[in-house]
Amino acid sequence: MGFGAWIAAGLLSLAGALTYAELTAMKPAAGGEYVFLRDAYGRLSSFLFGWMQMFVAKPGSQAAAATAFAIGLNDFLGNQLSPQLFVIDLFGYSLGVTILQVVALMVILIFTTLNCATVAISGRIATALTGVKILLILFVAGGAFLWATGDLSHFSMIGSGGTCEDVDAAVKYGSPSYSFIGGFAAAMIGALWGYDGWNNLTFVAGEVKDPNRNIPLAIIGSTIVIMVLYTFTNFAYFYVLDPTAIASISKNSSVGKVVVSMFYGGDATQFATGVAVALFATGLMLSSLGTLHTSILSGSRVPYAMANDGLMFRPLGRLSITGVPIRALILQMLLGMVLVLSGSFDTLTDYVIFASWIFYAAVTSSIFVYRRKFPDLPRPYKAWGYPIVPVIFLLVAGWLLVTTMWNSPTRSFAGIGLILLGLPVYYYLSRLRPAETQEEAE
Repeated sequence: MGFGAWIAAGLLSLAGALTYAELTAMKPAAGGEYVFLRDAYGRLSSFLFGWMQMFVAKPGSQAAAATAFAIGLNDFLGNQLSPQLFVIDLFGYSLGVTILQVVALMVILIFTTLNCATVAISGRIATALTGVKILLILFVAGGAFLWATGDLSHFSMIGSGGTCEDVDAAVKYGSPSYSFIGGFAAAMIGALWGYDGWNNLTFVAGEVKDPNRNIPLAIIGSTIVIMVLYTFTNFAYFYVLDPTAIASISKNSSVGKVVVSMFYGGDATQFATGVAVALFATGLMLSSLGTLHTSILSGSRVPYAMANDGLMFRPLGRLSITGVPIRALILQMLLGMVLVLSGSFDTLTDYVIFASWIFYAAVTSSIFVYRRKFPDLPRPYKAWGYPIVPVIFLLVAGWLLVTTMWNSPTRSFAGIGLILLGLPVYYYLSRLRPAETQEEAE
């Protein structure tokens, strides 16, 4: 089921990318999805999307990526980052701060500073870190076939008996309340975290050279490449480990690390195995930094676009001498730091994926609005498989969201609640905007 979930999640992401490519090539503007929703459904929908990106998705994604880096470093250093430094008392709630969390805070600060440079410099950093991520995947997956012992019979087995640490009973195979549909949906949600980011280019589309040609190529091409790489990697995982062994791996470790530790085998080659594990840990940390960097780069463009529409505080819409929205970057950094201190890695990723897919579905549905209301808009690229592919995407996305709400109601409705908290802010800013417009006219 786990291997199938990765394939299904990849196909779903590709279906979204095919639709997003048309929208982005048609409207290559800073803010991406925010602009698509605004022009298709109005200001309220785009504001709630922007609010979700500002306060849930992007800070949550950055906090999760920074925490993943710190966890990898902690594992590499033999758990030396786990000690607690001090405890903060906030309104009767004790918040312990560890060295690991401080490391996560520092990498957010460092990469926010790097993103204050020009887009060209940020783009080069993103390219280099993406290259590291691809090399890491090839190293683990290729090494599994070259240097580890595997068995194709693993693909016919089930994961009965696996510990499945911190997994809800309803989606855990073998439990009395297990549901295959719920289990597969939960596996897909986890896989979609790995694929998440296929939409990031839309946020900086206004800063892409030759957007009509490069945007469709980048969105569709990168999604296909990542899908192939992830499928290959998971095939390698199941080749080396059976499903029960994979399901029993601790949340403080990773399947990749376990597979790499099995390279060469035997005490006689312990040094070689140690080198392989060290290479994997280093690559994993750099991969986390790549995710963090691209999330910071793309996320700051949303509050910038909202501020220019009068739907966010005006200073966030100003550009620095380097042509980037530094104030928006700083706000995003502070929110990410708060989430690093307050949430666990799993909770952060659950909030981000669930909240994001609500709006992925809304943005994808906007292609029908644009085709009907604005048939004469220039479309350098038209979505392949329209209307079947967007409809399939919407049906599967809807199924995932409903199943997730059923199986994990607390986290799901918490994500929805965080989005709805934006409503009073929207009405406040909407009432404030006419007064500001009148002052500008005077």
